[in-house]
Amino acid sequence: MDTKEILKKVRKIEIKTRRLSDHIFSGEYHTSFKGRGMTFSEVRQYQYGDDVRAIDWNVTARYNEPFVKVFEEERELTMMLLVDISGSESFGTKNQLKRDMVTEIAATLAFSATQNNDKIGLLLFSDQIELFIPPKKGKSHVLRIIRELIEFESKSKKTDLSQALKYLSSVLKKKAIVFLISDFMVKDYEQTLKIASKRHDVTGIRVFDQREERIPNIGVVNMVDAETGETLLVDTTSKKVRMDYEKYYQDNVNYFKDIFSKCGAGTISSRVDESYVTKLLGYFKARN
Repeated sequence: MDTKEILKKVRKIEIKTRRLSDHIFSGEYHTSFKGRGMTFSEVRQYQYGDDVRAIDWNVTARYNEPFVKVFEEERELTMMLLVDISGSESFGTKNQLKRDMVTEIAATLAFSATQNNDKIGLLLFSDQIELFIPPKKGKSHVLRIIRELIEFESKSKKTDLSQALKYLSSVLKKKAIVFLISDFMVKDYEQTLKIASKRHDVTGIRVFDQREERIPNIGVVNMVDAETGETLLVDTTSKKVRMDYEKYYQDNVNYFKDIFSKCGAGTISSRVDESYVTKLLGYFKARN
């Protein structure tokens, strides 16, 4: 993809996702994700009805009249987008690939954060850390993130969610809003998710294709594993083959839901032919 084509695609995604974040998500995002807590603002004279627990005794003793500490919510947040760019994300049987939807979701979230003047960072991963962009503010920064989501080619086709979560915990010490976007067709990330979700507000966004849920009966076909490159001859007329495949898929989905719930993290699931807008909005509203 040449530079002109990339810029055209970035602009197209910007127009679509920015409109969504401006008109739909900005308010919901503001109320869904609170600031890091209450920060000290000023000291003022005590007024009738003030909480006596807020009295600043040092200042009160100095001036011989009661003063109280005033606090305000710290609104500025940091959003981290952890995006799976392994081989399986380049799969799609409907209007778009999983990676296309992932890019749109990430861009919508980034522009929603920008509306709140928050910092946004990006971590692209496979079974290794492919790219890390530290959190920063501004439209030009968001456009860079979108460009990387569109054009970055991963060195590896495999997936390891634990590597991404481990890296997140090592580079981000302060609490952040974390969106982990993947198809979650792997397991064994419970321990690293538990550590990350203790410090951060984590949400897993599972993007999947309808053909990943079950295999139709279409005879004997060659199938290529997008992550290993291995080609297999699969007899889809066999009921056992179809059932085994469905079980494998469902086991991964159940693991995703159970482990995220156990770790106190949120989940969203969106099929590529569904409206991710409805899913995000429903999730934000449920958090309020």
